[in-house]
Amino acid sequence: MTRRKLLATATIAPFLFLVLPAAAEETVLVTAFSPSGRRLGTERVAKVVRPDAEWRRMLSPIAYEVTRQAGTERAFTGSTWDNHADGLYRCICCDTALFDSHTKFESGTGWPSFWRPIASTNVVQHDDRSWIEDRTAVSCALCDAHLGHVFNDGPQPTGLRYCMNSAAMRFVARAAA
Repeated sequence: MTRRKLLATATIAPFLFLVLPAAAEETVLVTAFSPSGRRLGTERVAKVVRPDAEWRRMLSPIAYEVTRQAGTERAFTGSTWDNHADGLYRCICCDTALFDSHTKFESGTGWPSFWRPIASTNVVQHDDRSWIEDRTAVSCALCDAHLGHVFNDGPQPTGLRYCMNSAAMRFVARAAA
């Protein structure tokens, strides 16, 4: 590179941000819920993205393993597998409402199980071929936290069993309406 080109580049480089488009921020649709479980509405919001080191600082070791590395807690060891209280289950990483206790049922598996999410916008499903059988993984739509898997052996009315990890969610007792 000639000295002239080097000087020209050095002069222009600090101003390139004025003409180059910024990377588009990824957005998702999320449905918000009040502490009483009332649907507040659906809106498009920026996806929660954090560096791995920040997730490690924020989360317990098991919550990090489950949500950020698609791990699974051992059956019958999670804090909510046998919880029967009335309330909402929220993402441990971003606080998005995921499940309502009204859809929780006893599956006998040792993990909290639900027959539907609180809002279809708040969870995403994708193929998981990391194990012996093909499964459908479930993640938080807002922050991509791995939550668990969904199976087609649940009760009516959906016939689905959302088999979730307690470590991926926090239970919040329902507030009075």
